[in-house]
Amino acid sequence: MTIRRKTVAIAFALLLAGGLLAAQEYKGKGRLMGFVYDEAGAPLEGATVKLFSLRANIGFETQTDKEGKWVAAWIRGGGWNIDFEKVGYMPKKISVDVAEYSRNPEITINLAKVEGMVITDAVKDLLIKGNQLFEAEQYAEAEAVYNEILAQSPDAYIIWRNIGNCYFAREDYVKAEEYYLKVLEKDPRNADVILLIGNSYANRGEADKALEWYGKIEFAKIEDPIVLYNIGTSLYNQSRFEDALRYYGRAVEIQNEFTDAIYQTGLANLALGKNEDAVAAFERYLAVDADSERAGQVRGFLDYLKKK
Repeated sequence: MTIRRKTVAIAFALLLAGGLLAAQEYKGKGRLMGFVYDEAGAPLEGATVKLFSLRANIGFETQTDKEGKWVAAWIRGGGWNIDFEKVGYMPKKISVDVAEYSRNPEITINLAKVEGMVITDAVKDLLIKGNQLFEAEQYAEAEAVYNEILAQSPDAYIIWRNIGNCYFAREDYVKAEEYYLKVLEKDPRNADVILLIGNSYANRGEADKALEWYGKIEFAKIEDPIVLYNIGTSLYNQSRFEDALRYYGRAVEIQNEFTDAIYQTGLANLALGKNEDAVAAFERYLAVDADSERAGQVRGFLDYLKKK
């Protein structure tokens, strides 16, 4: 089974006006709203909220007002990934399931201030410029801007993560790891950076080393379903099916319509001889995806299992 390639997120937000990224295939009758605060509970104005529909494979972004409030109206149901970002704060990512015809819970997010980061207007402008270059896939140019920030603010060690991301995006995972380790020298328990190092090993095919790094993070603190899926698949490929199920289960708990993780749950249960659990997983899969080529394969598994 293959591990999904894990992409990286830049450490700081682009302070752009909210707008559509493409045609509005994500439109529906659902509504989400929430608030973004700092660690002390003060509202954060101008935080960027990026929403991505898993069903539509597209999204949009908006920003918080002076009360820290944001609203996403007229959106379709199903799984959504949401990123919260603001210059000078550590970004946060969550996954939610949106109901179109009933009220969705209000979302409250607290962002942690980046220690040692002095946000002057000059630094802010450079961050925006570097992030824009990164988004435009001009990674060498983005790296040059991030180095300029470090020259002005040597204590802003978190920028090493941004530089690492530039190398990660260019698939130079060894170099990316070198820069991520610079962050850990200052902040040894930074779970996000530990994940990125694990991803670097996973993407270059070193599953054992990836698992070693992932194992440094408390299980409950891994909130990215793709990372959980990748760990589960590394374990599955080593025939550690019970361990794999733990990670697949958490991935599906966070993102209910994660078809790859649901499918793998069925296969892992099948490998363990847990036929009833395999049937439940495959039936759940068809409830999300009934029309793809893999759905036909799932029906074949179900026919076989129900005849036993």
